[in-house]
Amino acid sequence: MKLEGVEIVRIAMPLVGAFRTSFGTEAVRETILLRAVTDEAEGWGECGAGEAPLYSGEHTDGAADVLRRHLIPALAGVADLDAHSVTPALSAFKENRLAKAVLETAILDADLRARGIPLSYALGAVRRSVPSGVSIGIADSVPELLDTVGQHLAEGYLRIKLKIEPGWDVEPVRAVRERFGDIMLQVDANAAYERGDIDDLLALDAFGLSLVEQPLPADDLLGHAMLGRRLATPICLDESILSARSAAAAIELGACRIVNIKPARVGGYLEARRIHDLCVAHGVPVWCGGMLETGIGRAANVALAALPGFTLPGDTSASARYFREDLTEPFLLVNGHLEVPTGPGIGVTPDPDRLAEVTVAREWVPVR
Repeated sequence: MKLEGVEIVRIAMPLVGAFRTSFGTEAVRETILLRAVTDEAEGWGECGAGEAPLYSGEHTDGAADVLRRHLIPALAGVADLDAHSVTPALSAFKENRLAKAVLETAILDADLRARGIPLSYALGAVRRSVPSGVSIGIADSVPELLDTVGQHLAEGYLRIKLKIEPGWDVEPVRAVRERFGDIMLQVDANAAYERGDIDDLLALDAFGLSLVEQPLPADDLLGHAMLGRRLATPICLDESILSARSAAAAIELGACRIVNIKPARVGGYLEARRIHDLCVAHGVPVWCGGMLETGIGRAANVALAALPGFTLPGDTSASARYFREDLTEPFLLVNGHLEVPTGPGIGVTPDPDRLAEVTVAREWVPVR
C-alpha cells in the first residue's frame, strides 16, 4: 500500500454540557481528524489531543504541527506501508504519542478497508457488543451530581465513574452510594492527589468502590505501590501507562491491580493490544478509557473493548452522552451495551455534511 497524502481536518464539536475534571473544563471537543489517502483505500483517525496541554503535554495545534512537519513526511520512504510499519518509521521522533496514534489509526483503517477486514477482527475481538459505563465530571453541588447519576442509570449505563479531587471526594461518593445503593461505582482522580493526601484516599475504602483511578501523579509509581499496600480498593492506573513497558513496570512494582487502556495515550491500537495481552498474561483486568471522542474514535475504541481481557465496563458511552449530533451514525446504548462495528476498518465514516458544519480548517499534506 502506498500513501499518497494525509488531510488534517481540525474540528470543533460542541458538547451537550461542560465536562469538568481536575484538568479543567471542556465545553467543546476541539481536536483533529486525519484522512489518510492511499492507492488502495482511505482511512480515518481521531487525535486524542485537546485545545490545551492539560491531560498531557500535547495539544491540538502542536499535534497538527508535528504531523505536518515530521510524522507524515516520515512515511514517504516506506515502500510497502501498513499499520505495523508506522511505529518503526516514526521511532526517531520522541514522545508525541497522541499524534503518532492518530496517524497509525488512519493508516490501519485504510489498510483494513482495502482488505475488507473489520478492526475488531484484526485485533482479536471476542464480543459483538461491549458493556458501557459513563464518566461524570465534577458537579457544582451534590444534588446536581445525584440528578446526573440518576439520569445515566435510567438510561441503562452499567457503571458510574465519578471524577474526584481534593475537597470533592468523600462527600459526593457517600451521597451517591447512599442514594443508589449497590451500583457499580468507581472514582477517577486524574492524578489530583499527592502522597500527603493519603488519609482522604483511604477514607474511600468505606464505599465499596470497584477501583480508584490514578490518584497520584503519573510519574509516581512508587507512591501508587505504597498506597496500594494500604488501600483495600484496587488502584487502576491511567496516565501512568504509556506503553507495554510502563505497564509491565507498574504491575511488577505492585502499583496497580487494574489498567485503563486509552489507545491514544499509548501511541495507537497496536500498542494498546500489546498492553492488553501483557495484562491478560498477569491476570490484570483492563478496560477502555475515553477522551471525549466523536464516532470516529469511539468506533475504534469499541472494537478494542471487545477483546477478551476487557472485563470491566469502559468509558465507551453512547454518542448522545457527549454530542447532540455525532460525526457518524450514532452509537446507541442497548441494554447497557454498544454494538461493535462490523464494517471494514473502523466500520464508520464521517457524514460529509455534519463534518463540514464542525470543521474549522483543512490542510492537505502530500507524501512524495
